[in-house]
Amino acid sequence: MINSENCTIGILAHVDAGKTTLTEALLYKTGAIRKMGRVDHKDTFLDTHYIERSRGITIFSKQAEFFINNNKYTIVDTPGHIDFSPEMERCIRILDYAIIVINGAEGIQSHTETIWKILEEYNVPVIFFINKIDRESFNKENIINELKKRFSEKCVTVEYENNMLSDEFIETLASTDEVLLEKYFEGTLNLKETISEYTEERKLFPCFFGSALNNIGIDDFIKGINDFTVYKSYDNDKKCRIFKILHDEQGNRLTFAKITGGIWNVKDTVSYDDIDEKINQIRIYNGDKYTTVQNVKAGDICAFTGLSKTKAGKSFNDYDYTNFISPVLSVKVISCDNTDISTLLKTMKIIEEEEPELRVKFNKESKTIEIYIMGLIQLEILKNTIKERFNINIDFGPCEIIYKETIKGSVMGYGHFEPLRHYAEVHLRIEEGERESGIVIKDECSEDMLDKNYHNLILSHVLEKEHKGILTGSQLTDVIITLVAGKAHLKHTEGGDFREATYRAIRQGLEKAENIILEPYYNFKIEVPIDCLGRVLSDMTRLKCEFDTPIMTDEKAIVKGKCPVALFMDYPLELASYSKGKGIVQFSSAGYFKCHNSEEIIEKINYDKDRDVENTSSSVFCSHGAGYEVKWFDVDDKRHIK
Repeated sequence: MINSENCTIGILAHVDAGKTTLTEALLYKTGAIRKMGRVDHKDTFLDTHYIERSRGITIFSKQAEFFINNNKYTIVDTPGHIDFSPEMERCIRILDYAIIVINGAEGIQSHTETIWKILEEYNVPVIFFINKIDRESFNKENIINELKKRFSEKCVTVEYENNMLSDEFIETLASTDEVLLEKYFEGTLNLKETISEYTEERKLFPCFFGSALNNIGIDDFIKGINDFTVYKSYDNDKKCRIFKILHDEQGNRLTFAKITGGIWNVKDTVSYDDIDEKINQIRIYNGDKYTTVQNVKAGDICAFTGLSKTKAGKSFNDYDYTNFISPVLSVKVISCDNTDISTLLKTMKIIEEEEPELRVKFNKESKTIEIYIMGLIQLEILKNTIKERFNINIDFGPCEIIYKETIKGSVMGYGHFEPLRHYAEVHLRIEEGERESGIVIKDECSEDMLDKNYHNLILSHVLEKEHKGILTGSQLTDVIITLVAGKAHLKHTEGGDFREATYRAIRQGLEKAENIILEPYYNFKIEVPIDCLGRVLSDMTRLKCEFDTPIMTDEKAIVKGKCPVALFMDYPLELASYSKGKGIVQFSSAGYFKCHNSEEIIEKINYDKDRDVENTSSSVFCSHGAGYEVKWFDVDDKRHIK
C-alpha cells in the first residue's frame, strides 16, 4: 500500500454562492497566496481567463496547493454554472472530499441538489460551508433544517470554542449514532478519530458557517478541514483517472490525471488503445503556473505530456467515468471567414478532446458540423476560445433539442449474420430500464451453448456504439439488454460476425417494441413579486410544467417544479420582461422524461428507419452457397436457435 501525502478537495456550488471567494480566502489565510483577490476586482488567483474575469464566473476547473499544519491539500475549483456542469462532474471523480458552498442568504438552490446527487453516486465525503451569513436574509436555523430535510439528517453544525470543538457539537454528533452515544456516556469517545472516520464514510456532514468575503468563520473552517479529513491509502499497482485534456500556449497536449495507484515516472511507457507512448514530462500545476517533477505517486494530481490519444473521463487500470449530466441542445457550427470545412472540423475535434461532451459530428451529405451543448453561455465561450486560439471566426445556427428513445415493456431481438463463410446468431432480450440508467447489460446465456469469450464479445458490441431508436434516429437509452442465446460456427465464425449479429438483434427487437421518445427537462425555481404569481402559474400550465404549491410571503412567491427544456429555455427572458427584472429563475438538469409532443417531433425529424443502412434490422442468411437478406418481420421464423 502507498499512503498519500496529499488530500484532494473540490469546491462546488451553485453559481454566485461565493465559491471562488471562499477558495481565495482559503489560499490567502493558509499563506498560499500573498494577496486575496476579489471577483468584482477581477484579480482572483484561479479565475485567470479574461472571459472568467469579465463575467465573474468560473468556467475552467483549476487547482492550487496549500498547507495546514504541514499537511498538504490540493483544492480544485470547479465551474458553478449549469452550462459547464460536465467539467464539474469530471472533477468530482478525482476528489477525496467535496466542499459544497451554499449561499446563506438564498438557501439551497437547484444546481446544489444536482451536485449533491452526483457526489452521492460517487460516494464522495461532503463538508458544507454556508456562506454570506452577514446578509440580512440569513437564518441559521432555517438553513440547517433545510440541509437535514433535503440532504441528510447527519448534517451537523460545527463550532469551536477556545480552539476546541464545542460541547454542543460533540453532544449533537453523539446523538446521531447509538454506538457514539454509548461511547460518549462511557467517556471513551475518541473525538479526532471519530469525526474524520465518520466524515470519510459519509456518516457525518460537517456544516460550517461564515462569510468568505469578510473573513468570518474562515479560521475555524481551515481548522475544520484539517480535523475532519484524513489522507487515503492506495494500491501499489499503477492507476490514474483522467479528468481533463488541455493544450498549453506552445501547443503541448496536457493530460490531467489523479494518480490512484503506484508511482509514475518520466519516460514510463503507457499502453492504451493499441498504442504505446512515453510520458515526456510530468507537471504539477498551481493555478496557471507549474513545476516539473521526475515522478508522482498515488494521491497526487498532475499533468502528463507526450500522450496523444488520452480521453477525459477515461482511466488507466481504474474505473471509467459515466456521466450523469448530458448536453440537451445541439447546434450547427458556421464559418464566418470562409475557413474550409476540413480545417474547421479539425479545430472542433481539438476542442472536443478538451470537452468530450461536445460530441462533434460531421454530416458528409450536407458538409455541416454539429455539436452538443449545455446552454447558450457555452456557445459564447466556444466562439471566443476558437477566435483566440485558432484565429477562426465562427457562429452557430439555432439551438435544437437533443431527444432520446427508449421502449416500454420487454421484447426479444434476433440477429443472424451468415453470408458465405461467415456465421453468428445472437438473441437479446431488451427491457425498459430506470430513467437515467443508460444501457445496462446482463448475461443469461449458457456456456454450454456459447463459449464465454463470445459472451464478452457480444456484450462489448452492445456498449461500443450509440444505438439509434427507430422513431427519430435518436440515441437509445434506459434499457436493459440481456444476452439470452447465441451460436457460432467452428469454422466460419470470424471477427466482426458477432458485431453484425448483435447490432441487427438490437434493431430487430426495437422494430417489435413499443418505442417512446424522451426529451430533456429542467428543474426550476422561480422567485417573483407576489403580484406576478398569477401570470407565473398561467405560464407554467402553458409550458406543460409540473410544479408544487407556491410558497408565499408578504412580498414574494416561490414556485418550484420541472418543465420540458424545449418550452422553458426562452422563459427567463420573458419573465425578466414582464416582472421588470424582479423575477429570478434558477434551473438545473432534471434528466429525460416522456416527450410532451412525440407525434410533432417524429414528423419534424422525419427519420426513415428503412433507409438507414448502417442500422439495419434485417438479417443475412445463407442458402445454396450465397447470402440473402431476410426482413426483420421474418427473422423470428428463420432463426436457427429455437
